[in-house]
Amino acid sequence: MEELLELRGYIEQQRYPEALHLIEEMEEMSREDKVNKIRSFMEVLLIHLIKQMAEKRSTRSWELSIKHALRQIYRTNHRHKAHGTYLNQQELQDFITKSYLDAVEYAASEAFGGAFSPTQLGQMVDRHTIEQQALTLIQNYREE
Repeated sequence: MEELLELRGYIEQQRYPEALHLIEEMEEMSREDKVNKIRSFMEVLLIHLIKQMAEKRSTRSWELSIKHALRQIYRTNHRHKAHGTYLNQQELQDFITKSYLDAVEYAASEAFGGAFSPTQLGQMVDRHTIEQQALTLIQNYREE
């Protein structure tokens, strides 16, 4: 809210370069917020894909969490008015890769009742397969 008041002041004072600079900062803050949300939902997606591969099973709860994460990634990444996305395919892949280790750490506390360390759980799954599966699911998701 402070930024809007500051922007209003710049415009009223006809300080357009400062107003434009502030608009750029606000746009970047908005994009960062979207990217952080996407990354958070990516971690949820990865956690459940890791648990599925490690335990060689799935549960209804995991399936619903995967579906919810995909829906939220899609909705957050989609730019409605501009008809584009905040993150392109390469950026999505990069964020999946960056989120993977955090997801393994969290999945280790849940998979097999927390019986394995993150390192041990990580050795039970194929990282490349999980990352590729996550990217494919994200790319192919469409709202119903």
